[in-house]
Amino acid sequence: MSDEYATWTARWRGGYASDVEGRGFALRVDEPPEAGGEDTGPMPTELIAAALASCFVAAVAWAAGKRRIELDDLRVDVTPERAPGEPRHGGYEIVVTSSTPEEVLRPAFELATRYCWVSNTLRQPPTLVYRLASGTRSDASG
Repeated sequence: MSDEYATWTARWRGGYASDVEGRGFALRVDEPPEAGGEDTGPMPTELIAAALASCFVAAVAWAAGKRRIELDDLRVDVTPERAPGEPRHGGYEIVVTSSTPEEVLRPAFELATRYCWVSNTLRQPPTLVYRLASGTRSDASG
Protein backbone atom coordinates (compact mmCIF):
# COMPACT_ATOMS: atom_id res chain seq x y z
CA MET A 1 0.00 0.00 0.00
CA SER A 2 1.10 3.55 -0.68
CA ASP A 3 2.64 5.71 2.06
CA GLU A 4 0.84 8.67 0.48
CA TYR A 5 -2.25 8.23 2.68
CA ALA A 6 -2.63 7.95 6.43
CA THR A 7 -3.62 4.69 8.03
CA TRP A 8 -6.91 4.84 9.93
CA THR A 9 -7.15 2.72 13.05
CA ALA A 10 -10.33 1.56 14.78
CA ARG A 11 -10.18 0.44 18.41
CA TRP A 12 -13.11 -1.51 19.82
CA ARG A 13 -14.75 0.18 22.81
CA GLY A 14 -17.33 -2.46 23.70
CA GLY A 15 -20.64 -3.39 22.10
CA TYR A 16 -20.46 -2.14 18.53
CA ALA A 17 -18.63 1.10 19.34
CA SER A 18 -15.15 1.94 18.12
CA ASP A 19 -12.92 4.98 18.22
CA VAL A 20 -11.37 5.68 14.85
CA GLU A 21 -8.22 7.77 14.46
CA GLY A 22 -6.15 8.89 11.51
CA ARG A 23 -4.15 11.90 10.36
CA GLY A 24 -4.68 13.61 13.72
CA PHE A 25 -8.47 13.28 13.70
CA ALA A 26 -10.68 11.08 15.86
CA LEU A 27 -14.32 10.03 15.78
CA ARG A 28 -16.66 7.57 17.45
CA VAL A 29 -18.50 5.01 15.32
CA ASP A 30 -21.39 2.92 16.66
CA GLU A 31 -24.69 1.31 15.75
CA PRO A 32 -28.18 2.44 16.83
CA PRO A 33 -29.96 0.61 19.69
CA GLU A 34 -32.19 -1.34 17.27
CA ALA A 35 -29.00 -2.87 15.82
CA GLY A 36 -27.50 -3.61 19.24
CA GLY A 37 -25.40 -0.46 19.70
CA GLU A 38 -25.70 2.60 21.92
CA ASP A 39 -25.88 5.22 19.15
CA THR A 40 -22.77 7.10 20.35
CA GLY A 41 -21.71 7.92 16.78
CA PRO A 42 -22.62 7.42 13.14
CA MET A 43 -22.76 3.91 11.69
CA PRO A 44 -19.92 2.83 9.36
CA THR A 45 -22.33 2.79 6.42
CA GLU A 46 -23.37 6.36 7.27
CA LEU A 47 -19.73 7.37 7.07
CA ILE A 48 -19.62 6.07 3.50
CA ALA A 49 -22.65 8.22 2.61
CA ALA A 50 -21.11 11.20 4.44
CA ALA A 51 -17.82 10.71 2.60
CA LEU A 52 -19.66 10.60 -0.72
CA ALA A 53 -21.69 13.75 0.06
CA SER A 54 -18.69 15.73 1.30
CA CYS A 55 -16.48 14.61 -1.58
CA PHE A 56 -19.09 15.41 -4.20
CA VAL A 57 -19.86 18.86 -2.76
CA ALA A 58 -16.11 19.61 -2.80
CA ALA A 59 -15.80 18.30 -6.38
CA VAL A 60 -18.70 20.47 -7.61
CA ALA A 61 -17.25 23.53 -5.84
CA TRP A 62 -13.81 22.80 -7.34
CA ALA A 63 -15.28 22.27 -10.81
CA ALA A 64 -17.35 25.47 -10.52
CA GLY A 65 -14.15 27.37 -9.76
CA LYS A 66 -12.43 25.80 -12.78
CA ARG A 67 -15.38 26.83 -14.97
CA ARG A 68 -15.54 30.30 -13.35
CA ILE A 69 -19.07 29.63 -12.12
CA GLU A 70 -19.94 31.68 -9.07
CA LEU A 71 -21.74 29.79 -6.33
CA ASP A 72 -23.80 31.39 -3.60
CA ASP A 73 -24.77 28.07 -2.08
CA LEU A 74 -24.36 24.39 -2.72
CA ARG A 75 -25.76 21.29 -1.06
CA VAL A 76 -25.35 17.59 -1.80
CA ASP A 77 -27.72 15.02 -0.31
CA VAL A 78 -26.78 11.35 -0.51
CA THR A 79 -29.38 8.67 0.16
CA PRO A 80 -28.15 5.07 0.27
CA GLU A 81 -30.30 2.12 -0.76
CA ARG A 82 -29.73 -1.30 0.73
CA ALA A 83 -29.04 -4.15 -1.66
CA PRO A 84 -31.95 -6.58 -1.26
CA GLY A 85 -31.01 -9.47 1.00
CA GLU A 86 -27.33 -8.45 1.24
CA PRO A 87 -25.28 -6.69 3.94
CA ARG A 88 -24.24 -3.79 1.71
CA HIS A 89 -25.55 -0.72 -0.08
CA GLY A 90 -26.81 -1.43 -3.56
CA GLY A 91 -26.83 2.18 -4.71
CA TYR A 92 -26.75 5.84 -3.79
CA GLU A 93 -28.90 8.72 -4.94
CA ILE A 94 -26.83 11.93 -5.15
CA VAL A 95 -28.84 15.15 -5.37
CA VAL A 96 -27.09 18.49 -5.92
CA THR A 97 -29.05 21.62 -4.94
CA SER A 98 -28.03 25.22 -5.57
CA SER A 99 -29.65 28.55 -6.33
CA THR A 100 -27.28 28.73 -9.31
CA PRO A 101 -29.41 28.00 -12.39
CA GLU A 102 -29.19 24.39 -13.56
CA GLU A 103 -27.96 25.32 -17.04
CA VAL A 104 -25.12 27.36 -15.49
CA LEU A 105 -24.18 24.69 -12.92
CA ARG A 106 -24.42 21.67 -15.26
CA PRO A 107 -20.83 21.89 -16.64
CA ALA A 108 -19.43 21.88 -13.07
CA PHE A 109 -21.78 19.06 -12.09
CA GLU A 110 -20.67 16.92 -15.03
CA LEU A 111 -16.98 17.61 -14.35
CA ALA A 112 -17.48 16.72 -10.68
CA THR A 113 -18.80 13.27 -11.64
CA ARG A 114 -15.29 12.55 -12.99
CA TYR A 115 -13.27 14.12 -10.16
CA CYS A 116 -14.95 12.97 -6.93
CA TRP A 117 -12.57 10.37 -5.49
CA VAL A 118 -15.24 8.69 -3.39
CA SER A 119 -17.71 8.21 -6.25
CA ASN A 120 -14.85 7.04 -8.48
CA THR A 121 -13.84 4.50 -5.83
CA LEU A 122 -17.41 3.23 -5.48
CA ARG A 123 -17.82 3.04 -9.26
CA GLN A 124 -14.65 0.94 -9.63
CA PRO A 125 -14.10 -0.77 -6.28
CA PRO A 126 -10.50 -1.19 -5.18
CA THR A 127 -8.91 -4.50 -4.26
CA LEU A 128 -9.29 -5.35 -0.58
CA VAL A 129 -6.49 -7.23 1.17
CA TYR A 130 -7.42 -8.86 4.49
CA ARG A 131 -4.72 -9.95 6.95
CA LEU A 132 -4.95 -11.30 10.47
CA ALA A 133 -2.05 -10.06 12.59
CA SER A 134 -1.13 -12.44 15.38
CA GLY A 135 0.26 -11.56 18.77
CA THR A 136 -0.27 -8.65 21.10
CA ARG A 137 0.40 -5.08 20.19
CA SER A 138 1.63 -2.63 22.78
CA ASP A 139 -0.88 0.00 21.62
CA ALA A 140 -3.90 -2.33 21.77
CA SER A 141 -5.43 -0.63 24.80
CA GLY A 142 -4.56 2.94 23.85
